Amino acid sequence: MIIMLTGVIYFPLEAQQKNNPPHANFSGEWKSKEPISIGGNIFCSYVEGDRMNSKTMKIAEQADFLTIENSSQGPGAAPTKRFEKLLFNGKETHINYGEGNEKKSTIKLSADGKTITIKSIVYFMTATPYKVDVMKQAFTNVTEVWKLSDDGKSIAIQSNAKSNIWGGERNWNTVFYKTN
Repeated sequence: MIIMLTGVIYFPLEAQQKNNPPHANFSGEWKSKEPISIGGNIFCSYVEGDRMNSKTMKIAEQADFLTIENSSQGPGAAPTKRFEKLLFNGKETHINYGEGNEKKSTIKLSADGKTITIKSIVYFMTATPYKVDVMKQAFTNVTEVWKLSDDGKSIAIQSNAKSNIWGGERNWNTVFYKTN
């Protein structure tokens, strides 16, 4: 009787575990035709080497955080590498690039592991209209929604930005394809 009862409980549990698909994962090397920020024409908000200016990203997803390594190269400049660590616990991460340029971000992973939402505010220095020598701090609020494809071979990124230096809201899409 005990053996039969064990079988009645064990086999349905075992079958259910095999039917659960593996957790989606953003880890890998990714490439796009254009950087994330170009589509929304907010390139000036980001410093050289920021992931928003890069056509490539190397992502490592861990249980509690995501790291993004990227490199970019401006005309006539040496490649610049940057690392960004975003925490899934909702705590804000801060990158200070100096000279009034900084970025603060939070990240949220969906329950199914296939969608990431990154909310950032980027501060940067810009010339004051009609007074080119007078700099003021500007900011851009950006929300990115990253959706991993079912086959895990692409990430579609829907971005939305609003800044205190230009009116309205800007929206655009960028797709990164897995290269490894």
